[in-house]
Amino acid sequence: MSKLFPYLVVSVLLVGPSAARTEHELIDRSARETTAGGNPDPSFQRMMAEAMDRMTRDMAVPHTGDPDRDFAAMMIPHHQGAIDMAKVQLQFGRDPILRRLAQGIIVEQQQEIDLMHGELSRLPSSSRDSAASRTMQTHSDPATREP
Repeated sequence: MSKLFPYLVVSVLLVGPSAARTEHELIDRSARETTAGGNPDPSFQRMMAEAMDRMTRDMAVPHTGDPDRDFAAMMIPHHQGAIDMAKVQLQFGRDPILRRLAQGIIVEQQQEIDLMHGELSRLPSSSRDSAASRTMQTHSDPATREP
C-alpha cells in the first residue's frame, strides 16, 4: 500500500465530500464553457465531471454504525473515482510524468479496493456482531484482555 494512504484517509475524513463537490463544481463549470485555442478538450472536462459525479454519488452510503465497514464502503468508490480520472488522464494527457502517475494510481488504487473488498467480506455483517466480535477477541487474547 502506498505510504501516502494514511494521509489520504485523514484528508478525506477531515475535508469530506464537500471538497469533492467543490472540485466537481469547478470541473463541471469548465466543462460547459466553450473551448478555444489551448483550452482543455471538452471531452476531457466532461469525462472528469462524470467521474466526479459517480464518485460523489457512490460515496454517499448508508452508515451501518461500524466504522470499519463504513470507512471501506466509502473509500472504495473514492478509489474507483481516482482510477476513473486516471484513465481519463491516460486517454487525453501527454505529459509523461503525469501519465506514469496515472498508471500508478490505477494499479495502487485497484489493489487497495481489492484489499477493502476482502476486509468487508471478513468483517461481521452488523455493528452488533462487530461489537461482540471485538469483545470476544479482546477476552481471548491475553495481551489485549481488559482488566
